[in-house]
Order: sequence, then C-alpha cells, then structure tokens
Amino acid sequence: MTTKSILITGASSGIGAALAKEYATSGVFLALTGRNSERLQAVGGECEGLGAQVAIKTMDITDREAVQSWIDEIDDVHPIDLLVANAGISSGTARAEERFDKVREIFAVNVDGVLNTVLPAIPRMQSRRAGQIAIMSSVAGFRGLPGTSAYAAGKAAVKSWGEGLRGQLWADGIRVSVICPGYVVSSMTDTNQFPMPLIMPTARAARIIRRGLQRNKSRIAFPWPMHFLVWLMQALPIGWTDPLFRKLPKNPE
Repeated sequence: MTTKSILITGASSGIGAALAKEYATSGVFLALTGRNSERLQAVGGECEGLGAQVAIKTMDITDREAVQSWIDEIDDVHPIDLLVANAGISSGTARAEERFDKVREIFAVNVDGVLNTVLPAIPRMQSRRAGQIAIMSSVAGFRGLPGTSAYAAGKAAVKSWGEGLRGQLWADGIRVSVICPGYVVSSMTDTNQFPMPLIMPTARAARIIRRGLQRNKSRIAFPWPMHFLVWLMQALPIGWTDPLFRKLPKNPE
C-alpha cells in the first residue's frame, strides 16, 4: 500500500494537523485544507520543514462545488492514495449562536462535509482500482448522547456509512476505514468545561491512526477502555442507560 499522495481535511488543528505532520516526509505530497488560514499555513510550513511537498487550501468544507473542484485539481496532478475526511465541529466549536442553527451547522460540516470530500474521490479511485479512504467518526457515534445529541448523531451517520462503504468498495480495490477516537487534545476539546477521561495527545492519536490505516483496519477505535465502555453502553437496554446519560454535561446545541 503506497501513501505518497495524501489529502486531509480539517488539517489546521487537532488530529488533522497531527496526521499531516505524522505523514510528512521526503517524497510525500500533502494536500491540506481547513478553515483557519493562519493555522493552516503554519501546519503546512512544519510539514515542508519535515521534507514533504505541500499544497494548502483555505476552504469551507460545506461548499460542495468548491470541494469537488479542489479534489479534482489535486487528483489530476497527484493521484490520491489516502484521503482523510477529518473536518468536523462540535457544539462548542460551531460558529452559529442559536441552538437550532448549531444543530444544522454540525450536520452540515460533520455529515455533508464528509460526503463532499469522499464522493468525488470514489470514481477516481475506482478507475485506478486503488486508494484508501479514512472517515473520522468518534466513540460518541456508538450511542445517542443527550449531552451532545447532534454531534453524536452526525458521527453515528458517517460511522455507519463508512462501514457500509468498506464492503461496497472492496471489490474495486479501495480500502475504507472508520476512525473512532475518544477525547483528543484539540481546539474542539479545549472548549469543554467538564472532565474528559483518558484524553490523549494529538501526536499519539495520529500514530495510532496511521498504524491502523497501514493494517487496513475496518474500525480504528481508541483508547480501548473508552471503546469498550461505549460498546457496553450500546449493548445494554436503553432503559438501563438513560438515567445515567441524563446526568452527562450538556453542550448548548
């Protein structure tokens, strides 16, 4: 499996930035996009310092036509080996102020943004019968969470879609993995005003993700105690777990 041409969305901070630096080395081309131009340029500069060739694009991932145009432009010159649909927001990082507006923005970025990124790349990878797609979900996607319902629902949607897509594209030679992290240090988690158990540095998370992608794992979920806990909560009758989840801290969606 070659990963010489890599496209990462949401690369201006958090896991996206850490993944860019994890893959940055001589002979690798990185196409990076994000909403924050200053931070994106800083990440691109670090990756170039590590020897990678870098192209950056400040862009709104909800702009379907702009995303498709950019992916076509990149793939025409540097056929994409690995596409990481990472861009995402939580209610704490959404820009809108009204509760219902935040719900719509979370779905627009976390669901439509993933579709906008992945769908244009599929026919191109199919024509080459090669390529790898990584979709960023979350352990929050294993069960609806009253404290952050829109975020959990969006992550559940892309998790389910990615898992189905893996089987759908297998015969085309395209590998698909779904990534389900727990709490990872980022601008997203920086806004949380509650305890975050087992929170992990971004560099460590990026190493775990890279190893999982190299092994073509269908689901890359970490840390394992958090993964086990959400799996157990999903398996238990919802009536048993509702009283517990009602006590979780709530974000103003």
